[in-house]
Amino acid sequence: MPHRPLDAITLRGMRFHVLVGILPHEREHPQPLEVDLVSWIAPGHAGIVDYRGLHAAARDAVMASPREYLEEIAERVAAAALGVDGVRRVDVRVRKPNVPLGAPLDYVEVAIHRPVDG
Repeated sequence: MPHRPLDAITLRGMRFHVLVGILPHEREHPQPLEVDLVSWIAPGHAGIVDYRGLHAAARDAVMASPREYLEEIAERVAAAALGVDGVRRVDVRVRKPNVPLGAPLDYVEVAIHRPVDG
């Protein structure tokens, strides 16, 4: 199959406060989380795919319920964005700042890439 060019809509630095983690205090106190979403759009859909709808899909996926792992959140955001008509693939990055690992650290990040067909 020939390579077809895609357009992109990027939502960078979406911020949420959520319950995420496996430690007891992480299950009780919401923490900051940042999400980047790049949605690759099929030609002809660039004017149809609304970034507000992509933001709402990402927000709903992040806020759905407490999660133990950043990977779960990234997968949910990817699935939600891929459910938007015209979106052909996504890149999702989920960052958790200020993770106490015993050394200076800006954030932990999980990055995934998913095409529409899995």
